[in-house]
Amino acid sequence: MKAVLLAAGRGKRLRPLTDAMPKPLLPLGGKPLAEYILLGLQQAGITQALMITGWLAEKMEQHFGDGAQWGFQISYKRQHEQTGSGSATLLAEEFVGSEPFLLTFADILVSHHNYGAILQRFAEQPCDALLGLNETDDPWAGAAVYRDGHRITAIVEKPPPGTSSSKWNNAGVMILTPQIFPALRALPKSERGEYELPQAVIALIDQARLVLGFELSGFWSDVGTVEEYNRVNGLLTSGALTL
Repeated sequence: MKAVLLAAGRGKRLRPLTDAMPKPLLPLGGKPLAEYILLGLQQAGITQALMITGWLAEKMEQHFGDGAQWGFQISYKRQHEQTGSGSATLLAEEFVGSEPFLLTFADILVSHHNYGAILQRFAEQPCDALLGLNETDDPWAGAAVYRDGHRITAIVEKPPPGTSSSKWNNAGVMILTPQIFPALRALPKSERGEYELPQAVIALIDQARLVLGFELSGFWSDVGTVEEYNRVNGLLTSGALTL
């Protein structure tokens, strides 16, 4: 299976760290954030990846090159105008062809065993989309995911704090099939003026496609703020965290 890394975003919440450095290159414990992701994917047997770059794309492309240093074949597509995760994912259509693919946001860190585990679950129970989920006290900062068994019945983006009856958050690591591309092409702009990938997954649910959830275990972090970056960097630097 191939992998797609969404690495185009401006990283506004991480400014000033991202003023001169794309978010996936920020050092954590001595290695760039995205390098941890590549190493985890490699451990799961994935060796072909497409990076969707945008903000300071040339720095990403210069650092990772063709991926040979990490045992990867890395390709690139540039999102010249940052119009959202949905339009970024659509750039991967030619790369993945007719096969399912693992997609991860390039600012999401998880314990490495999760990549192999989600691949195994998909092999055991193929579906139109398999979303990694992480448990949280209140998913107000992400997306609350509601299920009937393993089947996802609803996703509520950024519910107001204290209003969600689900403890499960869309973790930003998933397996998608080419069924996602027609849904992406049909996306309207969100309230933020962007084309957003989660809305395309919601469209699959509304079409009664089989969208399942997979509970990740171990460490999970959305390295999206300066506070979280400092926390995770401290854990990795001190050796308190190994992925």
